[in-house]
Amino acid sequence: MDSVAGWASIGEFARRSRLSPKALRLYDRLGLLSPAWIDPDSGYRWYAPGQLERAHLIASLRELGLPLAEIGPILRLDGPAAAERIGRYWGDAEAGHHGRRELALHLLDRLHGKEPAMYDVDTRDLPARQLLCLQRHLHATAMVTVGKEFVGKFRNGAAPKLEGVAGAPFVIFYGHVSEDSDGPVEWCWPVPGEQAAEQARRFPELTLRTDPAHQEAFVHLPSAEEAGASGCR
Repeated sequence: MDSVAGWASIGEFARRSRLSPKALRLYDRLGLLSPAWIDPDSGYRWYAPGQLERAHLIASLRELGLPLAEIGPILRLDGPAAAERIGRYWGDAEAGHHGRRELALHLLDRLHGKEPAMYDVDTRDLPARQLLCLQRHLHATAMVTVGKEFVGKFRNGAAPKLEGVAGAPFVIFYGHVSEDSDGPVEWCWPVPGEQAAEQARRFPELTLRTDPAHQEAFVHLPSAEEAGASGCR
């Protein structure tokens, strides 16, 4: 075996770890997985047997689609914290996959000449409101994470809400959001006017602004039960 005192050369370690020598060199440059020893004369890289577990973890994370920038922070966490980070990433990935699936089905229907589903458009009057807002330039991959973090700020009644439809949190897209376009996007949480200033002090990272009275158009999207009963997808 191409090894010294139980250590493996980069070629042997690549075979054991399912990582190519090119990938191992890249991970060394990024500080993810450095050789246990580099021969100062030949420059040969040697890896210790105990490094295989870390190499397998990196390989698995790459197979899950995690970018290299995400893997470094995960490797520095303990087991439970790393598992939580991976679970959060995978949840976001599944949400993004669901959105792409709906788009793919829409495109397939259109290319097959099927008419898109039509919805009745209604209007409603909304009063002037005070909003706590978070605006970000971001791509589609970050939408779910930032949205969850925004809503999480108000979990367990952390801030009072307006009653009815006027009190529902909402999102405004000021530009296209995709893998290539970054919005911007604004998350909004309506709060009672008499408590707006106090809530703004509690959440200094958010912006308080006035949403003037206006009329908005909306459509009713069927629930899963309604869609199934009517034969809709």
